Amino acid sequence: MFSLRWVDTTLERPRWRSTASYSVLPTLQIGVEINPVAEEIGPIATLFLATETETRPAVFLGTSSDRIGSPAGEQAYFLTVAKYIPALRVAPYASLNYSEWDDGWNVPFGASVELGGGFAVRPMYDGNETHLMGSFARDRWSVSALWVWLERAGLAVSVGF
Repeated sequence: MFSLRWVDTTLERPRWRSTASYSVLPTLQIGVEINPVAEEIGPIATLFLATETETRPAVFLGTSSDRIGSPAGEQAYFLTVAKYIPALRVAPYASLNYSEWDDGWNVPFGASVELGGGFAVRPMYDGNETHLMGSFARDRWSVSALWVWLERAGLAVSVGF
């Protein structure tokens, strides 16, 4: 999977971000995050501890750079629980997140709400700030409009291989 994100901000680190990840096992994805304006390269990884079933949520451990706007070199480590609810067409999630930037714990959460026809909206709280994302997805690609901190516009494009 490859993704590229741009945010309209004067802060260097979140302005441009790209990630590339690869599933080395069905339950393990590893990759790299590149923030070129901040001259930063860092690891990303996700280990699925439980896959989602009709009755059980997905549970996974992961790491990536800390939230949008954090200084270069700050990493986050998270345990996330997520579950799609077909009757509501909603997929809520919540994480227990250790933030190197904060040197402490926070609890990000949000939900992806299907609107139909490949469109979805995702309100989210990253443990410190609120964001909103609207997406259109087809097959192995998606395009998302971002409203970062509910004050800055952004755009993200993702492609799976």
